[in-house]
Amino acid sequence: MLEREPTADTRREIEALIPHLRRFARYLVQDAEWADDLVQECLVRAVASLDRFQPGTNLKAWLFTILRNIYKNDLRKSANRRRVEADLTHEPLTHSEPGQESAVELGEVGEAFGLLSAEHREILLLTAVEGVPYEEAARLLDVPIGTVRSRVSRARARLLQLMQPHAQKEAGDTP
Repeated sequence: MLEREPTADTRREIEALIPHLRRFARYLVQDAEWADDLVQECLVRAVASLDRFQPGTNLKAWLFTILRNIYKNDLRKSANRRRVEADLTHEPLTHSEPGQESAVELGEVGEAFGLLSAEHREILLLTAVEGVPYEEAARLLDVPIGTVRSRVSRARARLLQLMQPHAQKEAGDTP
């Protein structure tokens, strides 16, 4: 039951964060429809629980926590987890057509990013893409800050490792 109606400012803040929530959800699940469902459920729960939000705290982190918890709950109760993972490995990732070097490189990074584990995608998305400070990421993920640092380090190393075939291929192509 909603005890407090969101103010116009709060509604605007939430609306401004929707693209961030969608990006976070899409990287978590690698499926646009599922991601949109997660964001929708997150927004419904956030508005219904707005009385629990502490004014003056980070709304983005609060919404990310709600979204992440919904995602984790979906995985726990979903008997289709293996099906989703199988679909992800068989579904071709979209990429840019050759011709624009930066677009191709971005496609390769996106492809390598998609091959990372969910844990590595999550930590890089939070810290590198969304710019969430390590301390806040530690609170959001409910882990020690040292764990965040090591996950970021391992995720970056793995991403570089996945990008090596592309770098070696390019080096071999140059005269």
